[in-house]
Amino acid sequence: MSRTPLTGAIATPHADATRSAERAFARGGNAIDAALAAAATLCVVYPHNVSIGGDLIALVRDPSGRTRCVNASGPAASTVDSDAMREAHGEMLPYRGIDTVTVPGAVRGWETLRRMGGQREWGEIFDDAIVAAREGVAVSRSLAAAFREEEGAIGFDAGFRETFLADGLPVEGDALVQPVLARTLEAIRDGGAAALYDGELTAAFVDGLGRLGSRIGTADLLLFHPESVEPLTTSFGSYRVLTSPPNTHGFVLLRVLRELEHQGITDPLGADFGRMMERFLAANLVRDELLADPRVTSGDIAELLDGDASSRGDEPVLPGFRRPRGDTVGIAVSDSSGWSISLIQSVYHAFGAAVVEPSTGILLHNRGTGFSLDSSSPNALAPGKRPLHTLMPVMVTDASGLRFVSATMGGQGQPQIHAQTLLRAMAGATAQEAVSAPRAIVGPQRDGDRPSVIYVERDLPAPAREALAETPLHVIETPDADELVGHANLVVVAPDGGLDAGSDPRSDGAASVRAYGG
Repeated sequence: MSRTPLTGAIATPHADATRSAERAFARGGNAIDAALAAAATLCVVYPHNVSIGGDLIALVRDPSGRTRCVNASGPAASTVDSDAMREAHGEMLPYRGIDTVTVPGAVRGWETLRRMGGQREWGEIFDDAIVAAREGVAVSRSLAAAFREEEGAIGFDAGFRETFLADGLPVEGDALVQPVLARTLEAIRDGGAAALYDGELTAAFVDGLGRLGSRIGTADLLLFHPESVEPLTTSFGSYRVLTSPPNTHGFVLLRVLRELEHQGITDPLGADFGRMMERFLAANLVRDELLADPRVTSGDIAELLDGDASSRGDEPVLPGFRRPRGDTVGIAVSDSSGWSISLIQSVYHAFGAAVVEPSTGILLHNRGTGFSLDSSSPNALAPGKRPLHTLMPVMVTDASGLRFVSATMGGQGQPQIHAQTLLRAMAGATAQEAVSAPRAIVGPQRDGDRPSVIYVERDLPAPAREALAETPLHVIETPDADELVGHANLVVVAPDGGLDAGSDPRSDGAASVRAYGG
């Protein structure tokens, strides 16, 4: 018996994940099912960017036109001792190690998303991921490069060495096999998200964390549940831009778009490019000084959108905070039935904490590095508190309905990548053209960077380069199609409902627009 045809548009940073999403559509799933299948596969094939031991934040739009934000970012342990952390680490937390690990929120996030409107069985999410973990996948170009670049910073943890380095440093094309992770995925497939948070895996996982020195306990996992909240929004010309509210830095994008419009900056990708990037620098300083978990620290969103940082010159006033870099995946999916999702999931820095809990094979994120150890900071480490967060899904609507679903990695540069990608798409670029175009990112992307550093791809057009020359920003040139400026994925929805998708050539990804069923 035939079913009503459905068109699905998908863009992810790894071709295997895109194929998993296609299979979900082919089985009768919708955009939510497709995004979840892609996310599970990415947690196996792209461990430098994502794992089930990380966080997730997503925007979901349903056929009625309502959009919700799912914030599955986990908090610090309820028994964390900030004084002990300061004594152990001084002014700021390290980049990696067990002290940077907060409660992983992603799997609970998957559960929440599926309950919002997924059509397929929970277990189907994991089919491709389990096969990939058990039988192995080829190490991709991006993953191989990450192993080379991070060689000096990984390998200190026995679980990590056993999982990823048992046969030496992997190179492109090597087989990556993760049998322990495969068994964990099978347990979550069979027992639901509760298998990790309050079930078959919990006791061994918590015991393993404790042996590594973590303060995360059984209660921290049991009591963790994602938030489902209204998006943060602003108008921009004829569009409305939607993103995630604090504790994420989605406000940075909205703040700068508002400034472009209110200050008459009409050529932000050309002659006004320098002016736009200066505004991103100013917004970054506001983020570094003021952004925190609103559940714990009272904050005024108006101050984030319109206020100024007290920072002066090139350094922030508040010490004790590592400005966010990030290794992340962004998944953009939309379908002709009206479901759309921008899903962002991450381990934070490359390979996260570089710690693998041995009983589960779960690579742990280092999202705790986003906390400040300055007790006067709104973002100061505290029990049960979520850190400042870089994950920020984005959607854009107009009077005709949904127009863009945008998802990117890029750490502290995510708002800037979204802006450059969306501005090109709004000007008429195809989805593929928009994500492929040369771009720049202002702010720290490597150790030792100052806030005013701007990484610029070599083929950035001359008008934008000339505009940057008129600013005090410190230009560092990078090669064309450099991963340092992130992986963007974009779905464009035409006013008549037609779909287009583009996957960033800086990643190992693929985009797909296909009809299913009928």
